[in-house]
Amino acid sequence: MKKVLTYLRQNPISILLLALPLAIAAEALHGSPTLIFALAAVAIIPLANYIGQATESLAHYTGPRVGGLLNATLGNAAELIITIVAIREGLLELVKASITGSILGNLLLVLGLSVLLGGLRHGTQTFHRRQASSNAILLVLTVVILMVPSLFSHYIGDIEHFDPKVEALSMGVAAIMIILYALGLIFSFKSPEVVESPLTLDVSDPAISHQAWPLKVSLLVLGLSTVGVAYMSEVLVGAVEPLVEMLGISEFFIGIIFIPIIGNVAEHLVAVQMAMKNKMTLSVEIAVSSSLQIALFVAPVLVFISYFMGNPLTLVFNQLELLALIAGVLIAALASSDGESNWLEGAELLAIYVILALAFVLMPG
Repeated sequence: MKKVLTYLRQNPISILLLALPLAIAAEALHGSPTLIFALAAVAIIPLANYIGQATESLAHYTGPRVGGLLNATLGNAAELIITIVAIREGLLELVKASITGSILGNLLLVLGLSVLLGGLRHGTQTFHRRQASSNAILLVLTVVILMVPSLFSHYIGDIEHFDPKVEALSMGVAAIMIILYALGLIFSFKSPEVVESPLTLDVSDPAISHQAWPLKVSLLVLGLSTVGVAYMSEVLVGAVEPLVEMLGISEFFIGIIFIPIIGNVAEHLVAVQMAMKNKMTLSVEIAVSSSLQIALFVAPVLVFISYFMGNPLTLVFNQLELLALIAGVLIAALASSDGESNWLEGAELLAIYVILALAFVLMPG
């Protein structure tokens, strides 16, 4: 019992696992869609955290290079699973909204909260200016790539209904994005020394790593957590449409605000914790790496998965999503351009996120 209490003090997020049996019971008893959605969402949070911890533990046995690859591929596993389930159910707008929401959430909500709380505790904080500038350029280029199918598809074919030309453009762009992602990984791994890259964030860093579990335990936890996330994702996605009808909110709002937070809250907390420990460079890296992994890996992979599932997903985003992405990336790039941050900048980033969230929630369902 003492060991259990010690573990819970070290990992307080684990207590949220109590929501898992409650979510199963609520679904079995055909409870309120709001209750089912809330319980499933809460249950996914610790499961996603266990996937992250298992990945970190495996990195201890594989070394920093392969560990970086594991982090790059499994870092957003929970959100990837949720969106795959949503694609199977035909909730494509929710999936595209979650891609946008993940990028915005990391650059405005997570980075803003990190800068705000870190600044309140430590005053003006500094981070690696050249690295932040390089990451900002990557983010801008990524958004430009995402804009191409969104803008050109209107002139190529019908975006409202399935059009082979529009789908071909999205798949072509997705393939190039995956190639760029792979080239970024190869560049990091083939260098004489491990290159600091937002695509291969070193999970073995003592600032963010936990005590490694035995190899068999790591594999078991990874497997069970993945199964748990998959099941809870079924429950969560199944409650979306009844929830939309009951509360009168849009599917778009759920996708752009709730899904990204649910899938990445554990990683978000780490970024904030690093800022409060005055490790601002690492905090910025976590926020940026998650954004780039979503844009360059998760989004294009979903395009191909959706095609084979019979519900083709295109990379055609609406005007509000494009404007929000452009604003989010430019603001984050400007805020990190001088290599310094203070609590006021964090408050401004959060203010932009809240304003966008207000616009999203008022959109018709």
